[in-house]
Amino acid sequence: MTYPNVLVFVDFPSDDVNAARAFYAEVFNWEVEERIPDTFARIVPGQHMKLEDGTQSTIGNLHMGISNAADLRPRPPHAPQEPTNLNPGGRALRAWILVSDDDSFERILEAAVRLGGTELWRDHFWTEFGGANASFLDPWGNQIMLWSHLEGAEQDDDTHEVVGEFTVPKGWTIE
Repeated sequence: MTYPNVLVFVDFPSDDVNAARAFYAEVFNWEVEERIPDTFARIVPGQHMKLEDGTQSTIGNLHMGISNAADLRPRPPHAPQEPTNLNPGGRALRAWILVSDDDSFERILEAAVRLGGTELWRDHFWTEFGGANASFLDPWGNQIMLWSHLEGAEQDDDTHEVVGEFTVPKGWTIE
């Protein structure tokens, strides 16, 4: 069996890279570095993935980017300059963000809406993976999915479905 292809990077397209830098820095408390002015910024979530005991592993969090939607093709300056927009169909990114135990859906959704995002939903439980989720659109039309496991929701390791007795919090939607 060959080694699988792995995810290298995810870009959040925007028509205002600088505004998107400020948005994501505040909404998720991420460090966002300007790399190519007005064209590209690198998101550095920081720290490392946590182990079951709560300590940090040696696996760093994936870096992401913010790209100028009008200039999406990475290329050296001497390369042909057209086409630049590789996504003319209006498709956008949908990213799943695991919310830290030190943060909350409520704080993130409040910050996102205050900064121009649109809340799509909150307080939803997906039985397929035993996870709570909420979602918003950023000001550039990218859908951000917030994800967390609810305490007491045990999953089968093979099917990922919830097993045992578990009650979804009152008022939540469930699928």
